[in-house]
Amino acid sequence: MQFAPLYPWIYKVLKPSFPTCLWGGKLCTPAIALTFDDGPHPQHTLELLDVLDRYQVTASFFWLGVCVERYPEVAQAVWQRGHWIGLHGYDHRSFPMLSPQELRQSLRRTQAAIASACGLAAEDVQERVRDVRPPNGLFTPQTLSYLAEWRYRPVMWSVVPEDWVQPGVEVSVQRVLQQTQNGSLIVLHDGYCGGQDVAATADQLIPALLAQNYQFATVEQFWQQSTSTAP
Repeated sequence: MQFAPLYPWIYKVLKPSFPTCLWGGKLCTPAIALTFDDGPHPQHTLELLDVLDRYQVTASFFWLGVCVERYPEVAQAVWQRGHWIGLHGYDHRSFPMLSPQELRQSLRRTQAAIASACGLAAEDVQERVRDVRPPNGLFTPQTLSYLAEWRYRPVMWSVVPEDWVQPGVEVSVQRVLQQTQNGSLIVLHDGYCGGQDVAATADQLIPALLAQNYQFATVEQFWQQSTSTAP
């Protein structure tokens, strides 16, 4: 069973209930964010990077620590291109299933893998790579309390085409185009589940969104918008 039709409603319910999470940008500007979960992957991510390079789009990637350890050269390629990096846990276990110690270790281990792969100091990664998207979108108020205590920033989404069940490129693209508006935070997947189509999906989606005069922003730019006093 596919749940794609439910995600817009889930978003509308959860966003006002958990305002400390980043759910998107401002409605007054045509900026949107393209984000990718579950990588890096040795084939899907590299194919996706070629598409992003072609359209000169900067995206945001939420990585699994185990994949960074397996494919450090892919992680380094993403980092060197200037894309924004966030954390998706070490091995995609849902955060509410972890003890506080296991959750913190999952995040720290992923940061350490990123530091090693990208040739960065551990303290720099701890300061710069602290956006966290919970695997499966699952969290509790206690999860958010821990993240705030440890100085991490929770990032969610507003457009979810459920590409990980591989509905087909055309379906994924159409779902995104139907839901996207100013400030949309779009999530696609470049890992083992759903990543097979990610480059083709991005190759159709990006020019369609550019034709609608959207501008691509990173998660960091959305955070900056959220703290701005501008309307």
